[in-house]
Amino acid sequence: MFRTVFQRAAAVKSAPRSSFKQAIPITRRHFTSDKPSSNGTPSIPAMLAVASMGFAAYYTLVKSREGQALPRRQQQKPDQQAKPTEIAQAQETTTIPAFTTDQVTVVFVLGGPGAGKGTQCDRLKKDYDFVHLSAGDLLREEQNREGSKYGELIKHYIKEGLIVPMEVTIALLEQAMRESMEKDHKYRFLIDGFPRKMDQALKFEEAVVPSKMVLYFECPEQVMLERLLKRGENSGRSDDNIESIKKRFRVFKETSFPVIEAFEKENKVKTVSCVKPVDEVYQEVRVVFDKMFEK
Repeated sequence: MFRTVFQRAAAVKSAPRSSFKQAIPITRRHFTSDKPSSNGTPSIPAMLAVASMGFAAYYTLVKSREGQALPRRQQQKPDQQAKPTEIAQAQETTTIPAFTTDQVTVVFVLGGPGAGKGTQCDRLKKDYDFVHLSAGDLLREEQNREGSKYGELIKHYIKEGLIVPMEVTIALLEQAMRESMEKDHKYRFLIDGFPRKMDQALKFEEAVVPSKMVLYFECPEQVMLERLLKRGENSGRSDDNIESIKKRFRVFKETSFPVIEAFEKENKVKTVSCVKPVDEVYQEVRVVFDKMFEK
């Protein structure tokens, strides 16, 4: 086929312009068994069919280059006719979570920046054998890790007070969970500062494991602002400045708080006020966890 194409191309190049039609006789091919239309234009269904075949070929090529197994078509027995509903269900892809709720216990710890999530988590991990995973800390460690392909991306998002793409955060959380399970044989996790958007919550519970509960630390913005500015004097964190703090407040209000509202509809949220002294706040937190584990 390719030799024929090259021969015709050579004929076109050598032939005078006036003899193009004579040099290359063109036979029109139609995509259907119907009679050709007057203008020779293929029908819309035919063009759609060709486009579909082209997309399928491209998809197969990409998957083969990525080293992935190519999809196989299951042969159906002649006497078995699939119903439309069965076809639709077969086309849907079901993601199996990495862990089950029988294996691990995950508690999302949410609250505005400076609400005191980290302080309370430090106490919970000692008294209830939890592993404290701070999404923010994992991202900061990753951005400083030598050779990280996400480093610059994470640095930009954190500095601007924006939300890092969920695929990165979820991958880091799952990796940290696996390491704790394999090395320390710990299966209870406090995930601090995550999820920050509803799509993050849905993706995590779909791909990793459904959460057991959401612990929400409620705190006025003015109190959180004072705490963060004081922490910024010694923390060395690039986001502990007035400009970044205000951006983080706005992001939490616009994108993170709706997550809490959504989980409240499922009766999974336990709210604790953080205005009181640390010890008093922790006593309220203990009541919540004692009830969850029926101590």
